[in-house]
Amino acid sequence: MNPGKINIVINIVIKTIQVQGTSGFFMKSEHQPPEGEVQIREVRDGDREKIIAIFNHYAETSYAAYPEIPVNERFFAFLREGALGFYVLESDAHIVGFGIMKPLLPFPVFMSTGMLTYFIQTDYTRRGLGKILLYRLTEDAKKMGMSSLVANMASKNSASIRFHLQSGFTEVGRLHDAGSKFGESFDLIWMQKML
Repeated sequence: MNPGKINIVINIVIKTIQVQGTSGFFMKSEHQPPEGEVQIREVRDGDREKIIAIFNHYAETSYAAYPEIPVNERFFAFLREGALGFYVLESDAHIVGFGIMKPLLPFPVFMSTGMLTYFIQTDYTRRGLGKILLYRLTEDAKKMGMSSLVANMASKNSASIRFHLQSGFTEVGRLHDAGSKFGESFDLIWMQKML
């Protein structure tokens, strides 16, 4: 199959979404903003500022990102380092989310397990965009011969826990009182999905 011509139909909880494109995926859904079209593409250097802004929103306001204070632009290099897949979601040329897959640990013996990270701009959540990123990263993992995907999240991040459970992940580990943020301790939950 010619990778430049992709015609895949993804059946996602929100509805069947048709995916087409040459340099990226294009999606349309009734759950997205009126313009409706979202492109998924590989990250570029010019995406740094918006990715950091999305991450910092969650760092300052929730348990989704672990830092309590904003990170600086050097954090972008940390996100990219060792990434096996790093994508952004764009709507009307604005980045509205990003997703990353890295090996579980940076050693060749862990290349069969991918660790996921994704964040969606708050006004674009609950529209199926997380599932789109998860689908793309899952397909990449399968092509690389991975056998499972893992994600970790704070026990106080109920939205992430729900998302992962609904996406076929199961809880495989929990570190009790592993972290503290906003003056409250939380457990670190590890979830895994076999491919």
